Amino acid sequence: MNYIEVDLKVDPDFSEILMAELGEAGFESFVETDEGLLAYIQENDFDEQNLHDLTAKYLELTTIAATWKSLERRNWNEEWEKSYEPIEVGDQIRVRATFHEPDPAFKYDLLIQPKMSFGTGHHETTWLVMNEQLGLPHTGLAVMDVGCGTGILSILASKLGASHLLGFDIDEWAVENTKENFAMNNLVSKAEVFQGTITEVPKEQMFGGILANINRNILLSEIPAYVKHLQPGGWLVTSGFYETDQADIEQCAFENGLTKINSNKRNQWACVVFKS
Repeated sequence: MNYIEVDLKVDPDFSEILMAELGEAGFESFVETDEGLLAYIQENDFDEQNLHDLTAKYLELTTIAATWKSLERRNWNEEWEKSYEPIEVGDQIRVRATFHEPDPAFKYDLLIQPKMSFGTGHHETTWLVMNEQLGLPHTGLAVMDVGCGTGILSILASKLGASHLLGFDIDEWAVENTKENFAMNNLVSKAEVFQGTITEVPKEQMFGGILANINRNILLSEIPAYVKHLQPGGWLVTSGFYETDQADIEQCAFENGLTKINSNKRNQWACVVFKS
């Protein structure tokens, strides 16, 4: 499937809020430029009128112009790779591509092949989840990664001591990229990944930790299913939603027997950690 690249010429001060709005509209990845923002969405999900309505909201506040073009998969990847920069989470985690040199100052060195899959570390929610993972027990646990994207969260879970990993995503390219990234980080022997949803995880399979960085609606629908796969005392990290949606996520978790143990916010995005 082709992707649409939207080129937004706008004051950089508006880039963060536009990324939040575009993320809610289905855009998967972003690259900040000197002139504004590049945003990427699958061609079938692109709605020209929605983009026009979104940008029109800001015309009274700033000058904004949008153009777009269709990108073949190969070209999209080349463009992304050229602009990809390493991501640092605090002073412990560094996510880099193979063409970046390692930095021994960071304890956890994560390698990815930066493709179109969501979860390269640049999005606020990926950063938030990785930051929370640092404070959670992983040693000897089986960990499930819901909507794994690039597999970056699973890779960190492994480096933090997880004994087994299961990731899945509905996007076949994400699954392909996750497998590639698992191999690059030597996770193949203890990691599984498949194309599908939580409904395809065997009922008897239990986890000490679950990572769910998706979106508000899927979380509200699937939290009951996650709980059925969570061992007593296990943890669930949720993200992919705005801070304005946090109360709804917490209420759903409480109704399913979970206890909140921590939360964090970053540029209007939220992350909440629960325990069974």
